[in-house]
Parts: sequence; C-alpha cells; structure tokens
Amino acid sequence: MKKLSILFAFLLILSSCSQNTNTEQEDRSAITAVLKAQEKAWSSHNIEEYMQGYWKSDSLKFYGSSGLTYGWEKTLANYKRGYPSKDHTGTLRFVINDMTQIEKGAYYVMGEYHLTRKVGDANGVFLIIFRKINGEWRIVADMSC
Repeated sequence: MKKLSILFAFLLILSSCSQNTNTEQEDRSAITAVLKAQEKAWSSHNIEEYMQGYWKSDSLKFYGSSGLTYGWEKTLANYKRGYPSKDHTGTLRFVINDMTQIEKGAYYVMGEYHLTRKVGDANGVFLIIFRKINGEWRIVADMSC
C-alpha cells in the first residue's frame, strides 16, 4: 500500500509538471504570435495595428532613446512622428534571444529588432515585459535602443 501511495504521488507530481510545461509552451507560442503580428503590421506601415500588441493603458511604459514615455496614446504618437512613411517603417524582423517567465501571467522577452528600409537600415535590442490581461498577452513595458 505504501508503494502504491508513493507511485500515486509521483504520478501526480509528473502530471503537474507536464501541465506547467504545456502552459508555458502555450504562453510562449501566444507571445510569439503577438510579435509575429507586430512584424507584419509594422512592415505594412500599419502602426495602429502594430500597437495592438501593447497594453492600451496610460500605465504602459516605453523607454527608448528619447527617454521614458507613459501611455499607449503617447507611444503611438511617438511612433507615428518617428516613422511617418513606409520608407521609414520598412520591413521589421524580430530575433528572440530569451523568453523567461517572471511569474504566472508575466514574461520578459529579450531580443533584437532589424529594420530594412529605404531611408537606411536600423538595428537594435529590446527588453519587453508581457502580461496576460483579460486573457490576451500584451506588452506592458518596452525598452528598446
């Protein structure tokens, strides 16, 4: 009986670990899908659609070469000002170098961005924080340079 109890406990632990792994894989896939959608939108010069990957809140934080920006609307305005035409947005490609769960419902993603464009290519690195908000993965903080 004791062996049966130990076996049951072991199987329960394995099942729990498997569920966590599946959930993490699903989270990573969903976050990657958000980034792929952003690449597509940006490369089509659809900045509003690109911004759908961000949390639509005044608490959104974006830290770039111009300093810290608070809020979705201000971030959108900065993007529109800095990338006024398709020649400026060009084609975006992200390279994900690391995606790590911070806690349940939150991940950080470290990577690179590569813009191929007529006005000159641009490359840099980013650190973004995703949170699951109302069932959707959204960027709540972005540091890009």
